[in-house]
Amino acid sequence: MKKMKKMKIFSFYLYTSCLILFVMIPLICVGIMSFSPSRFLTFPFKKSPSIKWFNEVFNSLAIQEAITLSLFIALLVVLFSVIIATFGALAFTRYSFKGQNIYQKLIMLPIFFPQGVLGLGLLLWFNILGIPLGWKTAAIGHMVWLIPIVTLIISIRAFSYDPKLESAASDLGASKIQVFFTITIPMLGPGIFSGGLFAFLLSWVNFPISLYTAGVDTPAPLWIFSKMAVTFTPTAPALGFTVFLFSLIVLVPTFIFLRPRN
Repeated sequence: MKKMKKMKIFSFYLYTSCLILFVMIPLICVGIMSFSPSRFLTFPFKKSPSIKWFNEVFNSLAIQEAITLSLFIALLVVLFSVIIATFGALAFTRYSFKGQNIYQKLIMLPIFFPQGVLGLGLLLWFNILGIPLGWKTAAIGHMVWLIPIVTLIISIRAFSYDPKLESAASDLGASKIQVFFTITIPMLGPGIFSGGLFAFLLSWVNFPISLYTAGVDTPAPLWIFSKMAVTFTPTAPALGFTVFLFSLIVLVPTFIFLRPRN
């Protein structure tokens, strides 16, 4: 029995490691090519690896502006997505009203559209309304796609705790505002945090929707695309690998911190 248990544990870790390696191989390749000693991609390297492209990432004003713009859009998307999704999740889980089934289906509809199709639809919509494209329309586009996802994440948390806690607080004399901020928000806290983190990371690296909606503004994913497709420079994979490492640094400690404890 002990041998079977050990074999199962070993098989689980082996499978998990192979799956992670399979997913990470493209990113590892990007990381390797970021150390290319020459402007042209050749492997194996004819000279010793170089970090000059990473120096250019941190010293280039254009790249700094692209990263700053991406971070600003992502933070803006997180703020509005979490607020709207929290109220949407409460409506989704707590109340019965006419047209509720239609509401539930419509609010999840953007998730099922390919991002490229959704971005094109938003571009046509902005053109019809005469709205000039820029970082504002890119943020709106990200929110159209991410608010349903964040709503779904918060809804899972809203389903998992007993609403009688709110009724008990009301019976003890708490106002609706007090109940909302002292009972509802803390109970939804893990879902709000997870949804906000999800929104930040997906907006931070979003390319398909930004391609159609950012206009003349250039977030980091569009900058990388322009350098990969038009005038290639190893700075592009260096920036891509830096973005990946930043996302990893944000994500891994968070999951370790939120890991269930006995």
